[in-house]
Order: sequence, then C-alpha cells, then structure tokens
Amino acid sequence: MEAGTMQQLSFLPGEMTPGERSLIQRALKTLDRHLHEPGVAFTSTHAAREWLILNMAGLEREEFRVLYLNNQNQLIAGETLFTGTINRTEVHPREVIKRALYHNAAAVVLAHNHPSGEVTPSKADRLITERLVQALALVDIRVPDHLIIGGSQVFSFAEHGLL
Repeated sequence: MEAGTMQQLSFLPGEMTPGERSLIQRALKTLDRHLHEPGVAFTSTHAAREWLILNMAGLEREEFRVLYLNNQNQLIAGETLFTGTINRTEVHPREVIKRALYHNAAAVVLAHNHPSGEVTPSKADRLITERLVQALALVDIRVPDHLIIGGSQVFSFAEHGLL
C-alpha cells in the first residue's frame, strides 16, 4: 500500500475510533494487494475508479498516473508517471507512450488528481487528454477513459463524451 493511505482517508466524514482505523487499514491493504496483482480485470470504469480513489483521494500534490491494460482489460501495471505541485503537473506524451509500449499495453486508463477536490477538467486537462488520445492511437493503444480524482469525487472523460 502506498505511504500515507490512512492519512488520505481525511475525505471520509466524521471521526474514526482506533479500532475502526485499524479495520479500514487492514481492508485497504488487502484490497490494494489484490488490485496490484497482474491480471486483475478492470471490466468497467467503476473498478478503475474505485482503485484510483483508494490510491489518490488525499494526495497533497497533483499526480498523473497510468493503468496499463491488456486486450482483456486486465491490469498489467499501474504507475505514477508525473508529480507536480498543488494545482498542476506537466505531462509528456512521449513518456506515456514509451511506458505503454514497455508494458506492451493494448489500452491505458489515464488518471490524475486535483488536490483541491474540484474534479471539473481545466482547459489544460482537456488539451492534454486530446493530445494523448491522438498520440497513443498512432501506436494502436486505446484510451478507454481519463479520470480526475478529487477527494471521493471522480470525473470521467468517457462518461461525459470527451474522448
């Protein structure tokens, strides 16, 4: 489990007892371990969304992550490619393509967080998504979705017809 996951639970309402924190921590570790296993199928945006909320909801800096999938939408790998500041991160399409080819991915789910909690995509978010979709298409890699995580909220480019 990534460092600080329990600290990231700050988006949950209310106070937790030490017993509740311990129970949630054990459950998160089990879920995280299962979802990091190669071959886990992300058969819906919902599965990817839950995994990303678990890992990105409380981050203090913006991060851009990529989930690499095979032809059956099974997870090959997931990694943070870029880390930025509290309100932006620079994304380089060349590096995204390079890593997708390294993992022999048939598809990638793109994701980044907005530490502010506001999930509405900025103009820059829309432009980089368009550039990435076009660039990845040149090497036959699909982009089923780009998700923005803000606390427990998620914005899906696919669900809003922006891909």
